[in-house]
Amino acid sequence: MSWTDDRVELLKTMWGEGKSASQIAKELGGVTRNAVIGKVHRLGLSNRATPAKTAKEKPAPKEAAKPKAAPKPAAKPSPAAEMAEKPVALPVRKPIITAGQPLPPQPSNSEISEEALATVAEVEKKAKKLNLMQLTEKTCKWPIGDPATEEFWFCGLGVQTGKPYCEAHNAVAFQPMSARRDRRAR
Repeated sequence: MSWTDDRVELLKTMWGEGKSASQIAKELGGVTRNAVIGKVHRLGLSNRATPAKTAKEKPAPKEAAKPKAAPKPAAKPSPAAEMAEKPVALPVRKPIITAGQPLPPQPSNSEISEEALATVAEVEKKAKKLNLMQLTEKTCKWPIGDPATEEFWFCGLGVQTGKPYCEAHNAVAFQPMSARRDRRAR
């Protein structure tokens, strides 16, 4: 289906009359509701009349006031209704740390092998110290320092294929599960 000039004019007319996207799609045939919405958006037809009232939607004529029946005795509420009335305890959220405040405790270095830590320390001496805007798919994205300070930067050395970090930072970030378990057991 393509949007011919005739179909676009018909769409504009029906949209202006307040017809829904579903009604327009059905009348046009060969298009979905979403296609109609997309075309309306691209044509910039956001302002429109209120939807046309159908026979089903028209309010029923008011009848003479009927006498109200006597109220029924209150029935015992269902368990679901009782639960809805009780306040629900929400999980406690971690506080948001604004810039300039100290960072929360980070995972201890005891989880990282001593060889990897030594290698990382040497690599960080040779790092390119890039800012966020200088990163590419070929630069190591390992963050170094406190993001809330001026001394924050990214490693910037060449990455290993298919990884976001250089060889030294990959060794820290992607350790085999067994190696981590062995160090914790010590």
